[in-house]
Amino acid sequence: MANTNVFRGSDGSISVSVDSSAEGDSAQAVIDEYSLTPVGRVTGVSVKVDSDLKPFHELGQRYPTEMRPGNVNVSGSIDRAYINGALLKMLLGDAASSRPAGTFISPSFNLCLRLENPAKPGASSTVTIYGVKMENWTFDIPEDDFVMEKVNFRALWVGVEDAEA
Repeated sequence: MANTNVFRGSDGSISVSVDSSAEGDSAQAVIDEYSLTPVGRVTGVSVKVDSDLKPFHELGQRYPTEMRPGNVNVSGSIDRAYINGALLKMLLGDAASSRPAGTFISPSFNLCLRLENPAKPGASSTVTIYGVKMENWTFDIPEDDFVMEKVNFRALWVGVEDAEA
């Protein structure tokens, strides 16, 4: 049965996990060092899934006669008000603490976004983004607001799981 509950951001939690690989091991080292499960002080998460649709236009027709799905791209961003180097290390791996001599491993992890309405325990929606790699990191120091960091990411694929109470 499809989940039809309404959620707020305050119903959410974010956790990370890794797959067994060199990139996963690199991410696990950062997760362990900074206790990134759950990921704290997050104010905004966006996930975007693009399907590169290709319309087919026949000669003499103004509207497409067929829409064909193309490549699927998963991307998103995270805003965080807790600057401790964890997200920068998730982008750069070992290169965040010293200049690498050559190539270096880019950490890869899975990001789990879970929403559960406290008024309806057991009713939840979970979006898991697999094979996440950070694309860029931004650090903002405003004059009279909270210091924030923002990362943009790309991922291999996304899955969703709904649970009804």
